[in-house]
Amino acid sequence: METGKLLIALCGDTHPAILEEFGNFDGWFIDVFDKMGISAHLWNTHMYHDAPEGNFIGCVVTGSPAMVTDRAQWSEDLGRWMRLAIEQGLPLLGVCYGHQLLADALGGAVDYQPDGREIGSLLITNHASDGDDYIFSRLPHTFHAHLTHAQSVLTLPEGAVNLASSGRVKHQAFRYGDRTWGVQFHPEFTCPIMSAYLSVYRDQIPAAQRLQLEAHLQDCFDAQRVLEIFAEGCLRGFA
Repeated sequence: METGKLLIALCGDTHPAILEEFGNFDGWFIDVFDKMGISAHLWNTHMYHDAPEGNFIGCVVTGSPAMVTDRAQWSEDLGRWMRLAIEQGLPLLGVCYGHQLLADALGGAVDYQPDGREIGSLLITNHASDGDDYIFSRLPHTFHAHLTHAQSVLTLPEGAVNLASSGRVKHQAFRYGDRTWGVQFHPEFTCPIMSAYLSVYRDQIPAAQRLQLEAHLQDCFDAQRVLEIFAEGCLRGFA
């Protein structure tokens, strides 16, 4: 395997209808990185099939329809791999499921949200916009991000720094050490993908709320910057 690659660790497949129209989680990340002109630096793998081997400059762990609390063997194995990778200094970004698995692997607590699924293009409050965080200090104090998740991080790992929240979820983003981040929101989503998720879960959302969410769908370019800044940091060694 080539060295110097940014690993995209695919943790599962999106809903079949969305997969057919838009492709899978890893492809959405690749689309963002393609626009940055760094596609030659990418390596992706299906984590529930193949353990990653090689020397990487960083790793992005994707979303998944799975639940961390189900304790699937591939997920537990991935959690152990993530801990070891962090100990060895590998920059890592967990997204949605990846965010939750990261928190769990480091000793935090993950479970179902008591008030149900959080979904839509929602407002995020950035608690580190005026701080020294490598990623979040470069983002505005508030920005919109695409979200869909039933579980969330209820308790952060010891030593982790909470970076962002939404109206319903306290831990929308956190940092562990200097080169490890988790984000509950989906910086890789486009507006059409978010709209497709609203359609998939329409029966779980009251009609009036769904209409409001659909009316407020929007591009979330500030959230996408999380991926861009992380990738740039990996390529530059976070210098």
